[in-house]
Amino acid sequence: MKTWRMALLLCYSSALPLFAWGQTAAAIEDYSGMYSFLREGEFVQITVEDKGQVTGFISRFGDSESDQGVFLDQFFKSGKLDGDKLSFTSESVHGIWFQFEGVTARGPGKTADQEAYYVLRGTLTRFTTDADKKTISQVRQVELKSFPRDSGTK
Repeated sequence: MKTWRMALLLCYSSALPLFAWGQTAAAIEDYSGMYSFLREGEFVQITVEDKGQVTGFISRFGDSESDQGVFLDQFFKSGKLDGDKLSFTSESVHGIWFQFEGVTARGPGKTADQEAYYVLRGTLTRFTTDADKKTISQVRQVELKSFPRDSGTK
């Protein structure tokens, strides 16, 4: 009888790490993907890498005299995801760069192949350096919605 109980206990205890690992793996969200930006047609591409490192870029329409209506890509200079807290700062292009400080969350989309399955809520600061090298900042609250992911089915 002792041998049977010992074998059963060994069986359950060896399966426990697999069960716990499956629970932990399922709880981790992948916020990598494309999100809306400020205007129709603009977006942010975010890739969450190892240890919360975040890379990506902002693709937006230029709005100064020299780049009016031209698509500009502003790659991230830095980015980090710590739990649900997300931050990134873009490189400067034509004297303009952005900084985002906020959180990741589930949105109203029911599945990842729907818009706004994830949302990024927080503060977006636009920095502009003028001709006199003076930096001006504009702060606004934003909610950036994820684009639908390709489900791979046709």
